Amino acid sequence: MIQITPQMRILLAVEAVDFRKGIDGLAGVCRGVIKMDPFSGYVFVFRNRRKTSIKILMYDGQGFWLCQKRLSKGRFGWWPGREEEQVYLLAVHELQLLIWNGNPASADIAGMWRKVAVQG
Repeated sequence: MIQITPQMRILLAVEAVDFRKGIDGLAGVCRGVIKMDPFSGYVFVFRNRRKTSIKILMYDGQGFWLCQKRLSKGRFGWWPGREEEQVYLLAVHELQLLIWNGNPASADIAGMWRKVAVQG
């Protein structure tokens, strides 16, 4: 079972990827485009070109998890724009909002009382 905790680092790929890619293809995107090791324990989030699906790739120490959510209707309304960066760092609550097709950028969330240390 996948459990997303506040200590996890979540990286969202800004550019769309080909959703015919599976674990190995997305791990290649992690290495080549995002410049991160897919075995790092980071959670990687990708979207398709039409913004109708997202895929989440994560390594748990034994193997990879690959999850996909495809909306039954509509598109994901929020995604960071094409800036100089290839990735966008998300907090856990932002990923949860994104999965429910919310807008993490406009959510009225209380600030962190104390910054959570990331295990790296």
